[in-house]
Amino acid sequence: MAAIDFARLAPPEGARIAVVGACGGIGRALTHVAIEIGLDIAALDLPRSLDEFPPAGVKLAVALDATDEAQVESAFARVGSTFGGRLDGLVNLAGFPNRHVPFHELSLAEWQATIDGSLKTTYLCCRAAVPLLKASADAGGAPAIVNTASGLAARPLPGLSAYSASKAGVANFTKTLVHELAPNIRANTLAPGVVRTAFHTGGTGRPADSPNAQPRVDYENYARMVPLGRVAEPVDLVGPILFLLGPASGWVNGQVLHVNGGGLMP
Repeated sequence: MAAIDFARLAPPEGARIAVVGACGGIGRALTHVAIEIGLDIAALDLPRSLDEFPPAGVKLAVALDATDEAQVESAFARVGSTFGGRLDGLVNLAGFPNRHVPFHELSLAEWQATIDGSLKTTYLCCRAAVPLLKASADAGGAPAIVNTASGLAARPLPGLSAYSASKAGVANFTKTLVHELAPNIRANTLAPGVVRTAFHTGGTGRPADSPNAQPRVDYENYARMVPLGRVAEPVDLVGPILFLLGPASGWVNGQVLHVNGGGLMP
């Protein structure tokens, strides 16, 4: 086993990482730090998101709707071409919430769009990335996947049925990946609590008149329920993601890492 530099828990310099949802609040914070520490980043996001928050310093930026199979396959073909057919890490941050209403008030289209936004996107991007991740493993690398769920996957709350179900699906899909991609590719799930981003007004890159674009989180009230006494900022998620991608977490596999200041301790 290669020696681990415990002064650097993140992936080594030059590691090739694809970030889906790179222009959202967490994605921008992650991409910024990753580039600062010498990682090579492919940023994938909706066209509107890339226009609004163009990622600086990335090796590749690709516009795509990650619910579209053909667009995902094309995007990862470009990632492979840019990175020499190899990928050392995949981070899936795509997803958006449904309207905060009881499940029977959601239309089937709204339900399906929310499920697709988290679960279908994760499936398609993992599927497209696996050949590139396997190529990294074959070359002596230690590739890893970080998918994103939510505390709502473990503790559902009224009004967010589709989102909670989709994120529970992501967590369990990731556990299946552990068995199917072993022993060369690790996969773990990040489960944030409330983070101060545009997610809570429908999501980055989504139209302002989307059905779910109404604010519904009282940050001040939420902070009072968190033992650390505040709402998370995007940068609070960067360290955990980089850790799960890096060699220091080489024996961490199939886990759900809750990052919420102690607001949820399942």
